[in-house]
Amino acid sequence: MNNAPAGQQLVAQNGEIERSAKPQMKVPFLDLKAHHAPIIDEFDGAIHEVIESGAFAGGPFVERFEQEFAAYCGSKYAIGVGNGTDALWLTLLALGVGEGDEVITVPNTFVATAEAIIYCKAQPVFVDVDEKTFTLDPAELEKCLTARTKAIIPVHLFGQPADMDPILQFARAYGLFVIEDAAQAHGALYNGRNAGTMGDAGCFSFYPGKNLGAFGEAGAVVTNDTDLAEKIRVLRDHGQSRKYHHTLIGWNCRMDGIQAAVLSVKLRYLEQANLLRRQRASLYNEAFAGIDDIATPVEADYARHVYHIYAVRVQERDELRRFLEAKGIGCGVHYPIPIHLQEAWRNLGYSDGAFPIAENLAKEFLSLPMFPELTQEQIEYVARCVSEAVRLEALV
Repeated sequence: MNNAPAGQQLVAQNGEIERSAKPQMKVPFLDLKAHHAPIIDEFDGAIHEVIESGAFAGGPFVERFEQEFAAYCGSKYAIGVGNGTDALWLTLLALGVGEGDEVITVPNTFVATAEAIIYCKAQPVFVDVDEKTFTLDPAELEKCLTARTKAIIPVHLFGQPADMDPILQFARAYGLFVIEDAAQAHGALYNGRNAGTMGDAGCFSFYPGKNLGAFGEAGAVVTNDTDLAEKIRVLRDHGQSRKYHHTLIGWNCRMDGIQAAVLSVKLRYLEQANLLRRQRASLYNEAFAGIDDIATPVEADYARHVYHIYAVRVQERDELRRFLEAKGIGCGVHYPIPIHLQEAWRNLGYSDGAFPIAENLAKEFLSLPMFPELTQEQIEYVARCVSEAVRLEALV
């Protein structure tokens, strides 16, 4: 596996790289049609069952999926909600995080992680990440601890768990809550334990492109805490403990029945799909082993990575992306601007250079096609195109 930082630079001189980019095949970044086709009849039956029952908002299909997902994760409870952002927000609210509190998290994540903190009227406090795993560096926690710190949200980025043992040890020492952002880590393991089950709660997104994806928006919280689970259930349904009896001020964050029914079908195939993702990642790693200018992702010793995203590191990332897209290869960038440098978050007071590792990653990450149905031929084509882009005549 090649893990050295990319050294040389891709330069499109006089459009030379772009002119040479003639597509030989199409490789989509994600192919949900191929993913769904083999089990389309199961989806039809599940959705028809919901239509026949009329249980569209909450109800028995959501309850069934909650039981199934809790069992899959190895947690006592799963609470279905409207999306992954709801899962984070309601968990923070249920734990009593609010105005004047600080919540530690990372800047190299989807913005929802920090949005949920802000919508609780708390303050996100960022720490830098480990350069190899891209996840929260536990050694950075002490630097930002204050009397206002209430919780930590480690993000299991791209399908790899954060290093949870030292994070949990730190949290216990200072009486902090730990909320795992497992939105990209369905089925990932940390020393044999399921992502989302180690902290006070784990928050999942079932956005369609996730390893376990719905046919629209959906999310869930998993926890072993009975009181926390019940409070989240109340909060997600307008604060109702039972119909028209409101014990809390809540919101409408319910999961709908069709999404739950679809997820129940797809959950049965999640382990196999994750295995296929891991196999595809290994093929990529082998193909890139001889290319010094491509740094492949590292699977930590403690982890089972489930490769929601297969992100390589390369200098002159944008030039490589344009070249690959001209070759018919779909690519992504996760995420091009860290949260602390986004215009909407300037009021937090961070500046360029505050988190050098996260900022460098944002400049170098390129997400290559990754889905269970990706073929060896497609992977070989991607690798050939990458090799073409970094060969000597395309470099300075």
